[in-house]
Amino acid sequence: MKLDRIHLKILTELQSNARVSNTKISKQVGISSPAVAERIKKMEDSAVIIGYRTKLSPIMLGHQLRALITVRAFMGRLKPFLHKIKSYKEVVNCYRITGNENIVMEVLFKNQLHLEEFIDELISYGETKTQIILSDVVSDQTLNYCES
Repeated sequence: MKLDRIHLKILTELQSNARVSNTKISKQVGISSPAVAERIKKMEDSAVIIGYRTKLSPIMLGHQLRALITVRAFMGRLKPFLHKIKSYKEVVNCYRITGNENIVMEVLFKNQLHLEEFIDELISYGETKTQIILSDVVSDQTLNYCES
């Protein structure tokens, strides 16, 4: 699907607030509300828009620690790790990466003991490094995809 300037404006509006009405978007982009709905449907059907989400507060849900954990898998342990990691509810994001480590994860924990227990499970798969996240400096930069 080829995206024009209006598609990009619609995406920018949706990324700012996924619950915004088609009427409000239509006023921002200068086309009718049914035309906005049709464009959104086409972008969903062609997988330009792959979903909508609700952003939650980890702290309000009882997760006092957020960490980045990298794993350098032991020989022969990467594939079992990749299979197992999908079962951990603590993992928010997990990426396979280049460099000395194989994996980087963003992980949520209730407390320090929870973090320690999680690391104890990981060490059978490889060498880990953990950094505690103090705060978000830049978050949800998806708007940059549409603003160029």
